[in-house]
Amino acid sequence: MEYEANEPKHIKVRGAKVHNLKNIDVDVPLHKIVGIAGVSGSGKSSLALGVLYAEGSRRYLESLSTYTRRRMTGAAKAQVDEVLYVPAALALHQRPGIPGIRSTFGTGTELLNSLRLMYSRLASHRCPNGHYVPPTLKVAAEQEILCPECGAKVHAPSAEELAFNSQGACPKCGGTGSVRTVDLDSLVPDDSLSIDEGAVAPWNSLMWSLMTDVCREMGVRTDVPFRELTDREKEIVYHGPAEKKHIFYKAKKTNQAGELDFTYFNAVYTVENALAKVKDEKGMKRVEKFLKEDICPECGGSRLSEAARAPRLRGIGLAQACQMPLKELVDWVAGVPDSLPEEMHPMAESICESFQTVAKRLMDLGLSYLSLDRAAASLSTGERQRMQLARAVRNRTTGVLYVLDEPSIGLHPSNIVGLNAVMHDLIADGNSIILVDHDTQILSEADWLIEMGPEAGAGGGYVITQGTIPQVIAKKESMIGPFLAQTADMRIRKPITREEIFAPGKLHLSTDAIHTVKPLKIDIPKGRLTVVTGVSGSGKTTMVLESLIPG
Repeated sequence: MEYEANEPKHIKVRGAKVHNLKNIDVDVPLHKIVGIAGVSGSGKSSLALGVLYAEGSRRYLESLSTYTRRRMTGAAKAQVDEVLYVPAALALHQRPGIPGIRSTFGTGTELLNSLRLMYSRLASHRCPNGHYVPPTLKVAAEQEILCPECGAKVHAPSAEELAFNSQGACPKCGGTGSVRTVDLDSLVPDDSLSIDEGAVAPWNSLMWSLMTDVCREMGVRTDVPFRELTDREKEIVYHGPAEKKHIFYKAKKTNQAGELDFTYFNAVYTVENALAKVKDEKGMKRVEKFLKEDICPECGGSRLSEAARAPRLRGIGLAQACQMPLKELVDWVAGVPDSLPEEMHPMAESICESFQTVAKRLMDLGLSYLSLDRAAASLSTGERQRMQLARAVRNRTTGVLYVLDEPSIGLHPSNIVGLNAVMHDLIADGNSIILVDHDTQILSEADWLIEMGPEAGAGGGYVITQGTIPQVIAKKESMIGPFLAQTADMRIRKPITREEIFAPGKLHLSTDAIHTVKPLKIDIPKGRLTVVTGVSGSGKTTMVLESLIPG
């Protein structure tokens, strides 16, 4: 990209003293990929985030009106004598925050916005009597549509009415896709006990003990082990009707006794009633041990109301489209315009193109296996960070300073190729990149490298080398240079046999399908350091944190 001769070529930092920085002066090239390397604690993040990002974002905010600034979180001036020519800055942090319960891969990438627009404008909509009306331009023109079969007026939902975090939410689960239901297995944790001995757990902690007496009046034996009860008796315990019974009640701790009428609360209703009355965290803790998360029976986990699931495009609803892996969905979207009447092609191509532009970048970053309905909270750190990156490129900014804080975290070496392509696209659009990382595969892409050190903490905070990659490699004082040159001493240990590895014993793991992990069986050696590797999204975290640890 060409720049004016008098345009600043560097950000000038003078007298930086943030954290352990030793009053350093440094010139950071603009419109380049600038890597900042160094041992952990050497001052890399202090320079990148504490000085460059802090000053870039602060000065941008200060350029806004006082009215606007009052509604935004301000930042204190960085401990630095002078920073000149710093652009507006955006930071892509190494550990993006955990998204909320309603956030999905589709909402986080905004692909779902384009897909909802397709279903709003291009789909066949259903009339009140269940007939489908062929796609028509009248929807976009907001003209009245009548069903050709029965003449009823057809309501074409807006994109907002197809959103599960708005008007299109399933009424049962509130757009979360899951409901908390009573876990029957938790109600009688020890079936060797009788009901008199406290076998029905919620009656002990959530209800008066007299429920045992009411249960006896319902025809259930309360003095035999629970496991010996008939199926009919167990059914009464779990789901029996709310009948009023006359009982003789004697308090356990006092000698008081008396007769009273009391309505039967079965074990399931006891939990549901207590849940409805929960007012604080303490109350929730008493109830939640009897609950489990289940897929919403009404929307099947799609989060959408019945009306939002109704429109049909290429023969399927929005819920089914969101279940496809991105790779398949991209192919499906490519066929949308040709499935419509010719007069709708220009509008369809425009909507579909905006979807495909974003999707292509996500696929370049190795996220083609994710579906739009995947809960964002279930994504790995690397996956969430690449979502951030794709959003940055999609916005087609220019003149922005992007500070990438260890973007290689969670990335397999084969995924770094896509990450490098994203960085070069940002530079081509006229932006600047500061890249804090340890990974030599990604640092080697830098046009300019600043190495901090020589040690961590008080022994760091100096610029020990800077220059192009060949220049840094050539400098003897550089600690990263030998690694960039791939000349570092790599010690290789003597191979160890499988018999030696498994000698101390093993853990056997057998899983059902969860997220991207298929049903699998694996043996993990005890008393050994075991590494789980694979490309991002291959199921490493799911297998270890969501299968092995809970097990």
